[in-house]
Amino acid sequence: MQYLKNYFHLWTRQLAHIYHYYIHGPKGNEANAVTKEISPFNNIDIQISMFEKGKVPKIVNLREIKDDMQTLYINTAADSFEFKAHVEEEGIVEGIIRYHPFLYDKETYPDDPCFPSRLNDDDDDDCFLVEKGARGKRPIFECFWNGRLIPYTTVEDFDWCAPPKKRGLAPIECYNRISGALFTNDKFQVSTNKLTFMDLELKLKDKNTLFTRIFNGQEQRMKIDREFALWLKDCHEKYDKQIKFTVFKGITVRTDVLSKRMQSPWTMYAAIEWDGKTYKTGQLVKTTKTHPIFYGSIEKFYLYGDHDGDIFATGGEVQIALEPQALYAETKIIPISKLDRTVSDKVVKKYIEDEMARLPDKLSVTWPEGDELLPNETRFAGTPIGALRIEILNKKGEAMQKLPGTSHGGSKKLLVELKVILHSPTENKEIISHISQHGGKWPYWFKKMENLQKLGNYSLKLQVVLNESNADTYAGRPLPSKVFKFTIVEGKPEKFLVGLLELPFRIGVPFSIPLELQDEFGHATRLTNRIRPILEASGLTLKHEDIPVAANCVIKGVTAKGCVNSCQGKNFNLKITLPGLKEDTQIIKIRLQPGPPRQLKVKPDSEILKIENGTAFPFQVEVLDESGNITAQPELIVHCKFLGASDLPVYSVDCSNGGTNILTGPVIHVQNIKKDQILKARFEVLNCKDVPPVEKIIKLLPSSHVARLQVLSMNGQKALQVKHRDEITCVAGQVMNKLIFQMYDEAEREIPITAAAAEKIKVNWTPKIDRELLMQGLLPDVKVPTSVKDSRYCLITYLDEHVSLESAFIVRPVPDEPKHIKCKLKGSNTLQMGEELQSEIDVMITDQFGNQVQTVTSACVNSLGVSGPGLDKSNLKVTWQESTQTMKVKGIRYKPCLLGSKELCFAWREFSDFIRVNLVAGSPAKLQLVDWPELDKSVAVINGRELQRPLIVQLCDQWGNPTPEPNVKINLTKSNNLKLVPSNQQHKTDDTGRANLGVFSIHAPRGEHILQIKASYNKAILECLVITINVLPDPEKPICLNVKYDKSPSFPAGGTFPDFMVSVLSEDDSIIKNINPARISMKMWEAQSSRVRTPVDVTTFSCSKVKDDKEDGFFYFRDKVVPERVGTYVIQFTFAMDKTNMLNSEQIIIEVVPNDPVRLLPDSLPATPAVSNVRALTSRTLVKDLYLHLMDEYNNHTGLDLVGRIIAKIKSPSEEDIEIPQFQGKVNTVEFPLENGSAEINLVLAEDSPGRDSTEYILVFEPHLPALKKPLEPYCLSFMFYNDSKKQQLMATLTREKDQLSKSIDLYRKMFDTTNQLVAEMKCQVKEAETREALLRNELKKHQIELPQTNTLQYVDSLLKKKMLEQEGVMKQPRRTCTLPNYPKGSQDILGKIAHLAQIEDNEAAKVISWHLASDMDCVVTLTTEAARSIFDETQGRQQVLPLDSIYKKTLPDWSRPLPHLRNGRTFFRPIGNPVFARDLLTFPDNIEHCQTVFGMLLGDTIIIDNLDAANHYRKEVVKITHCPTLLTREGDRIRSNGKFGGLQNKAPPMDKLRGMVFGAPMPKLYSTISGQIDLLQQYRAAVIKFDNVNKDLDLHLQSLNTPEMQKKKQELAEQEKSLKLVKQKLGMTPALSDKGSESLLQPIMFDISDTPIPPKRMRRDTVKKLYSSEEWISSPPKQQQQVLQMAPSELNGTPRKRKA
Repeated sequence: MQYLKNYFHLWTRQLAHIYHYYIHGPKGNEANAVTKEISPFNNIDIQISMFEKGKVPKIVNLREIKDDMQTLYINTAADSFEFKAHVEEEGIVEGIIRYHPFLYDKETYPDDPCFPSRLNDDDDDDCFLVEKGARGKRPIFECFWNGRLIPYTTVEDFDWCAPPKKRGLAPIECYNRISGALFTNDKFQVSTNKLTFMDLELKLKDKNTLFTRIFNGQEQRMKIDREFALWLKDCHEKYDKQIKFTVFKGITVRTDVLSKRMQSPWTMYAAIEWDGKTYKTGQLVKTTKTHPIFYGSIEKFYLYGDHDGDIFATGGEVQIALEPQALYAETKIIPISKLDRTVSDKVVKKYIEDEMARLPDKLSVTWPEGDELLPNETRFAGTPIGALRIEILNKKGEAMQKLPGTSHGGSKKLLVELKVILHSPTENKEIISHISQHGGKWPYWFKKMENLQKLGNYSLKLQVVLNESNADTYAGRPLPSKVFKFTIVEGKPEKFLVGLLELPFRIGVPFSIPLELQDEFGHATRLTNRIRPILEASGLTLKHEDIPVAANCVIKGVTAKGCVNSCQGKNFNLKITLPGLKEDTQIIKIRLQPGPPRQLKVKPDSEILKIENGTAFPFQVEVLDESGNITAQPELIVHCKFLGASDLPVYSVDCSNGGTNILTGPVIHVQNIKKDQILKARFEVLNCKDVPPVEKIIKLLPSSHVARLQVLSMNGQKALQVKHRDEITCVAGQVMNKLIFQMYDEAEREIPITAAAAEKIKVNWTPKIDRELLMQGLLPDVKVPTSVKDSRYCLITYLDEHVSLESAFIVRPVPDEPKHIKCKLKGSNTLQMGEELQSEIDVMITDQFGNQVQTVTSACVNSLGVSGPGLDKSNLKVTWQESTQTMKVKGIRYKPCLLGSKELCFAWREFSDFIRVNLVAGSPAKLQLVDWPELDKSVAVINGRELQRPLIVQLCDQWGNPTPEPNVKINLTKSNNLKLVPSNQQHKTDDTGRANLGVFSIHAPRGEHILQIKASYNKAILECLVITINVLPDPEKPICLNVKYDKSPSFPAGGTFPDFMVSVLSEDDSIIKNINPARISMKMWEAQSSRVRTPVDVTTFSCSKVKDDKEDGFFYFRDKVVPERVGTYVIQFTFAMDKTNMLNSEQIIIEVVPNDPVRLLPDSLPATPAVSNVRALTSRTLVKDLYLHLMDEYNNHTGLDLVGRIIAKIKSPSEEDIEIPQFQGKVNTVEFPLENGSAEINLVLAEDSPGRDSTEYILVFEPHLPALKKPLEPYCLSFMFYNDSKKQQLMATLTREKDQLSKSIDLYRKMFDTTNQLVAEMKCQVKEAETREALLRNELKKHQIELPQTNTLQYVDSLLKKKMLEQEGVMKQPRRTCTLPNYPKGSQDILGKIAHLAQIEDNEAAKVISWHLASDMDCVVTLTTEAARSIFDETQGRQQVLPLDSIYKKTLPDWSRPLPHLRNGRTFFRPIGNPVFARDLLTFPDNIEHCQTVFGMLLGDTIIIDNLDAANHYRKEVVKITHCPTLLTREGDRIRSNGKFGGLQNKAPPMDKLRGMVFGAPMPKLYSTISGQIDLLQQYRAAVIKFDNVNKDLDLHLQSLNTPEMQKKKQELAEQEKSLKLVKQKLGMTPALSDKGSESLLQPIMFDISDTPIPPKRMRRDTVKKLYSSEEWISSPPKQQQQVLQMAPSELNGTPRKRKA
């Protein structure tokens, strides 16, 4: 009883433990459960009451006990392992094992009051256990029977969950962090007092017991031991936090990990805290349980995962550098758990020092056999180096031959490498290389070296290397080495070689002989004393100098003399002897050439030479050296100068090649020589002063060759000499003969003309000369020119090998007797009608050759006559011109006649001549229109359309002839209400007198209007033209929009508009049909003050699909969404007439009113309050002046007519929290009146109000409105409650900071979400553009158009240009057209004339069908009788009309009906002549359905067939089975439906007789093919450009996301999130609650994203748009949508949805 009194809380706690699952249900008391399931076990309550006398009774409900062991086991467990055991037949035991992790610095396994402290065993120092164990020596499993604890029965463990004897997947201490419970059914026996199981443990540990695992509520049979081990390992890695990782160093990727999945991310740290010790970078450590044991220094720690600061974790790895690094130079990465935590730094350092002392340090070298090599020694070539004995010593001076042994494995042998290296400026060359190993009993040894003969600097290097790799370093440290440097030089001279001789060798010219002295190894050396060489050669006399002692050995001053017999020289053997050498003689072969020039020899040898005047003389010259050898050298020129007369030539010759040559030159000629003359010749060699000149005497004799020519002319019997260049006159056209020719020599002796001399005489007036006459001294006859303006230059030449002579004279002709007259027009030959010729006509009298006769007088004018057709001679005048000896004619004029070329005849005596003049039109007098119909009728034109023809004006004279007068101004005058497009401009006539005023578009009211064309010429107004234009209204021109809708309903926010019905009216007030619905749109914008024009920021809606039951021409806008913001809006409908012009309707002003209330919201979101229950009123104030308003679904103020109340109360986020703060007055609720949809709230907590310190509570405002059927959502506001005022003030500051951070983070997240959605939209656009481009490329391939991969746009542009030229060429090809003028379409009900409604490709078919319908071709087809009547009235009944509404359509033929010879799919006979329905040959450019009606009525079943025979055969067979329609043949025959044929009435005339009333031909098929290709190319070009543009936009946007500004914003967001996390930790806020609270605060902003119906194709785009406010969305151009805009809090009050429907 005393125990019950004193330890009430202990035994009630134990009872709660025993009946835990009775009270809390199968899952136990889960304090961290998110939601608690409603269970029947919640109805079980066990209450313990203890009554003591005089004391208040102690009452406790076992459900309220929170510290019983099962509750502690359940709530401290991080994970659980569920299993089931099947015992014998029906025995079932369900078990659960819970894992209690090690967190930070302690175990979380709950302490049991029955075991006051965990038992520590001092005898167990396993480094892996922080303590003996979390569980201590308690058993794992407690046993429950039907949910009740059997306290005295426990199960220690099972084989599969007991600690393993060997290390398993998880550390051994993890097995001491598990607790468990076993739940049996009633098949197991318990004792009567229910304290003990009778045989539970025995049955469970029976070998037949089957264990299965329960996973996600499903029983799975598997190896229970392996599953448990894997689960325990996973728990250890996930939940245990044994090691604290500090000093974050970054994230890295580990390539040393074999699994690619595990290579990243790894977080690097510089230190850890483990088992109370700190391990840092650089710290010396030792490993344990590794093979071998490593000593090293810490470099870094690795922890798998992406972490950003200090963290507790299990596992991890450490990277150590093995020590000593000089010995190992490698790193190892091992688990942190393998660090020896017991070793000291002193032990590790001692180990490193001992290891370093064992390394090799230096070499010991000795020379046992002599010939020691001293450092930097100089040696002669061939001197040997003695044998070497070497030992390797460590720092202790001990000899060694292998590396010291390590714990890593076997030691490595050491070798000694010897290298002899020859150094040169370019490279170092190894001469000798040997490696020696230790012999065991003898040291390292190298033999004697005797082969060093090359000269230079040497190094002998001894290097210790490793046995296997020959490496000279170990662990980054060089092994010992030793270097001896020495030099090898040359020995004494013992032989010589002759060096390179400088060629050539010449007689008398000194030269040198270089010698090269060598030692016995061939190395170049030098003389030690002066020496006299001996030179010998057969046939030469030699001289030379001694050889001095110098660096270069040369025999200088060697001179040779002798005969060589040739300029090329002669070979000699030269013997050279140097007395005193071992090899003292060398023989060389040299070639000796002649020496320099020294004398000149000239042949012939005679001193006096005879030469005839005018001839040249040759001389033989030779150049000799001092020994008399003919010599040669460059630029050896022999020069000869003649003296004794003027202008004598100079001879020169080049003897550079052979030393001899023939000297000659031009002839020696002296003028006017009559007798012999003496001259002197001087010979010398230029540029050779050492050669003396030579002189000779020349005797010159007179020449016997031709020296002068003479010409004589016979004048009667007298011969007259014709001197050079004399003139001779003669009658034109005559012949000169008897011209005498003579020749003379220098002595004036006549030279007879021989046949040989005659061949050398030439004349220039005839190509052939009579040699016989010429030998008689007569020249050929000369023909005198026929024109006195010409003269003949006559030239006689004589040319032989000695002289070139000429003689010339000029022949001048004079006129003969008169034979002709010649007329010449001075000036233009053009004259205007009615005016005189301005030019003068000269008449001249000539001889038979046209030479003007100078002997006529002025009396000849009386004999001149002038005549011509149409010539007016009234003003004709003829005068004599004395100065020119001609007659002048003036006053030529014509009477009115045909224009063109006119011929005039002039006659004098019996002679006559003709001349032509051009007669042109007179001066402009009036205007005429070109190619224009009669002006007496008005011209019909539709308003806004162009005239059918251009206005072309022609100037004419008074007789109606076109006048080509340029630059005459043409003016156009009109009435004021008539507008011309293009505007009226002044025009001028061109060179033909025409002015093209162009084609005008007429804009005027309906009716007739006058158009006048005026012109002025020479300040006179010409006769003007008057055109009457009849303007008809345009049925296709839109002038206004007609809008109809239901104006009665109101427009609540977010609702739908009534249906708008829009039609487009034309000028004739009719509704325009066949309009593309995409051209009509509905625009809406919010009305602005003092703003009339349509703003840019508008929302555009497209029209809805037209329903079948609606009339054509009406466009409907259905189910358009009303804006979500309350206000005044403007609606206007627009019609896109073209790309630039828009037709607007009248503006519709609407008022958007609030919708039904759905929530309660404040003006602006208040900050999170932080209050306390102290006396100060400000510290207890929850809210002050908080205005709550009724809001509709779109955050508009609403409910202005509603009255009610708002009830405020406080609740806790936790349902079990019963300590709730109270309002002032100790009340739990406060009511506030709600009027006009708003309420003012002021709330204060009660002083000393209950509440848990540092706890977050929720302030709930519930609206109560009787008038509303549906309750509204309450408004919730979280606040923090504190018992301490100072803490409350601090927390209030933190709360404000939290609110600011939350708001800023929310804006940042919205910004990044918007950016991501925009990137996704742009990527989608890129994908769509790419797909479109590929699709069009494939379509082009189908049209045989292959596109290149590069320069695609340039290729497409060139191909488009080419295709357009082809299309234009096809269009310009001549084809059949209908020239019948069409009737102007003044209304939509007018289709046009029948001739223009159809086209036929075949020419013959077109001819016969056009003839067959000749009477109907001019008929105008209309849709209605009213339109037909209107045309009838306008044309006074002259125009045929055919209204379609008057046709009985049931009798019209079926266009799909087969030919008559085909019935029910059978062919009754085989036709000939290719029959086809005439209607099938028609193609209709427009209005196909109406045209089929017209031609179905006109043609019926008319058939086209080849010829008349085929037609008769066809009719004869058809009438056997059915009625035969009219038959037309392609040859032009017709068989009527009654069988009649023949006669003119049934025979079509030729095509030209139809006068243009023929159906036109359609465009060729090639045109449609090219048009399709052009369309595809244009689409592909646009797709490529769009693809490039969207790609560039995406690249630019992605680049903008990587700008420093965006990176800074991302960094700011991360910093703010981190700051918010710290602030929340300081506030002690529950993360789940905080997140929920933030969601509730943000909920009003985000509600409309999913509520609004959005067309599927616009889904992505509109999702992006909805993140903007209305002002931002409607005013942002596409390029600026990439800029992220922030939403201010004031915008929460109504955000209208703006989108394109």
